Amino acid sequence: MTRGRFYGVRGMVYGLAAVILPTLMIAHPHSAASQTMLSCAGRSDVVKFLDRNFTEKLTAVGLINQNSVLEVYAAKSGTWTLVVTDVHGISCILLSGDGWDTMPALPGLAT
Repeated sequence: MTRGRFYGVRGMVYGLAAVILPTLMIAHPHSAASQTMLSCAGRSDVVKFLDRNFTEKLTAVGLINQNSVLEVYAAKSGTWTLVVTDVHGISCILLSGDGWDTMPALPGLAT
């Protein structure tokens, strides 16, 4: 890895952390006690936890990079959870909230 590329990647990571961490602290709707209830675990354990406690199902998925995937779990009740899973099968809950609303596909828009 070249020196310039290393600093570019490190800068992107620091920039991402500078945006995500304050957002998590400000926007998270639950108390500090509930935030520590579950943070990271094996993906199957996280999926079971979300299904059993909130009836949340996988709603959307996106590739973050070659090492991680972003997953959105949502329930008909409107609760939702944002999860990141790495290549080792470890999932971390980033955010959760209420009021999820799935938008219908627009005509002519490929999904």
